Amino acid sequence: MSLNRSEQMVSDYVEENPEERRFWVDKVKATAAAEPDEHVAAARLAEELWRYFEERAAVVSPFRDLKDRFGLGPSSMRNLAEYWLRLWVEPRPKKRSNRQPYA
Repeated sequence: MSLNRSEQMVSDYVEENPEERRFWVDKVKATAAAEPDEHVAAARLAEELWRYFEERAAVVSPFRDLKDRFGLGPSSMRNLAEYWLRLWVEPRPKKRSNRQPYA
């Protein structure tokens, strides 16, 4: 999976900070448990991740530097949200079809 610059920065920061990682693992799992549709869960997480990026850009050096250099236009966090859902949430069982196999 390819992450954009903003997604990669958030991912690296979270991995380097155990408290942040714990927070995001719990948030990802809770979002997945509350939302049965994986696409909706990813969209909600992407929104949360963007708000987190904006908040961090006000107080943490690497984020602030990126904001100062390139501005803080909206950037997609969808790939990171989908990646963390796959990484930290047990896959849901596939729905069984009622169709009979061909003989």
